[in-house]
Amino acid sequence: MRKLSLYAIIFIFVFSINIKTTYAVDYGRENAVNILNGQVSDTNQFNEGDDFHQVVKINEYTNEYINYPKGYSIQFANYMKLDTSESLYKTSFTDGNSIMDIYYDKVNFNVYTNYSNKFLSNRLYHNLESDKRVNINGNSVRIIKWSRKKLDRLDKDYNYYASAEIKKSNNEVYTVILKSQQPIEYVESLIQTMKFFDPKGTAKINKMYDNKHKNWNDETKEFYKNYLTSPDKVTFGIFEPTAPTDMNYLHTLEERLGYDFSVLVKYQSLDSKIDIEELQRAYDDKKIVELTLQTSKADLTLPVNKNISYDILDGEYDHWLKNYAKKIKKFDKPVLFRLNNEMNGDWCTYSSYYYSKDTLIFNELWKYIYKIFEDEGADNVIWVWNPNDKSFPNFSWNHYLNYYPGDEYVDVIGLTGYNTGNYYKGEVWREFDSIYTPVYEEYTKLFKQPFMITEFGSNDVGGDKINWVNNMFDTIHNYPRIKIAIWWNGIDWDSNGNPARTYRLDTNEDLMNSFENGFQKIK
Repeated sequence: MRKLSLYAIIFIFVFSINIKTTYAVDYGRENAVNILNGQVSDTNQFNEGDDFHQVVKINEYTNEYINYPKGYSIQFANYMKLDTSESLYKTSFTDGNSIMDIYYDKVNFNVYTNYSNKFLSNRLYHNLESDKRVNINGNSVRIIKWSRKKLDRLDKDYNYYASAEIKKSNNEVYTVILKSQQPIEYVESLIQTMKFFDPKGTAKINKMYDNKHKNWNDETKEFYKNYLTSPDKVTFGIFEPTAPTDMNYLHTLEERLGYDFSVLVKYQSLDSKIDIEELQRAYDDKKIVELTLQTSKADLTLPVNKNISYDILDGEYDHWLKNYAKKIKKFDKPVLFRLNNEMNGDWCTYSSYYYSKDTLIFNELWKYIYKIFEDEGADNVIWVWNPNDKSFPNFSWNHYLNYYPGDEYVDVIGLTGYNTGNYYKGEVWREFDSIYTPVYEEYTKLFKQPFMITEFGSNDVGGDKINWVNNMFDTIHNYPRIKIAIWWNGIDWDSNGNPARTYRLDTNEDLMNSFENGFQKIK
């Protein structure tokens, strides 16, 4: 039975083509299960705006899955569970022992396959078993198998992997990623069952995400209500590197701008210590801390950073994490806890880019730390989940929703998008609306949780920063579900120690005047 389950999976993904017509597909109701926009349907007809799939019985053991918007079919064992709810970027099959995800990317095949598999250079944790290129049904396919040791803190650890990257054309790649609790066989046989055809319809995400009721303490409930659900205007916060360690400069800045920031950002790594006095200092100043824990060592060049997610799930940081949660509980005042932000960016050492292209590792780590906080009774913690507005690499296996740990574990959706300017090659100046309109519209369709901009800013280099700030204040009211916006008052430095992206709001009087005027508008 295990072999059949692994024989049951593969993927392909082709861009949906909008054809103004209604489709009636070949398979009728008598021998197919129709899935229309995420729901089982009586009809086998659909139009260009529909997300339509079918499951057809082949024999006693095998079904065929047909993905019309992505233009492919694949055979699978009939006891496997199919999930098409996120078919915009993937289709999944599971049977309790194995998982198969199918992706499509419009990208150069060589660029894709080389960049996607760089994690294999970390042989300390990744045991490469085979890497070969074969021709299957006229398509060039790279098939890689690898494994890693089982992680001690996971009830189910899918530590055997196989990846088949199928070159449809120079700029189209289909990827089948298999994960299992046992060694994986018959990958080539799976791929041989795939068929391709012209896509019909539109792939979608056919679900919404919502948070669950939390047993917060009374003050945390009150903060959540007053700042994240009730206000009809946005509240601003700030990352100021000197605060909350020292509040003097922040107070000077607030006096100059005529605005008291309500939220401060504090970053921490696994080799830093939480200082309850800093949290209390902010609280006494009527400010809540967005406490950002990034599960890395502060020195990101250390090789250990690319193993830490595995090490956490092996129990090596249990003492540190439990002590951390105890201190936050002892503080007992509301904390916006942002764990491993911008995880869909390869600059973050907890990104799946370093972990077998396996976003399940990130999700399991999130849930594991959440459980530690829960066990320690930390009922003053509001969990903020925060992808970057763009995924790097922009491959389907790195889609930001792959990193969503589940409704139970997410209280607030964080938005992050910067106008990075054009200091670096390939970067362009982006106005506030051009950053936040698309992400806001997309997130509004997907999430019921409140939104906050967890950090944002505009560079000095590449355009008119004062005009950017003025436009931001003029338009931010167009995003009513964004309840908090936090300006990142810092500088990104290049490799030579020169300022590459200056996001500070206090570099000159004209710029500070723009902020002062803007804050008056939103009061």
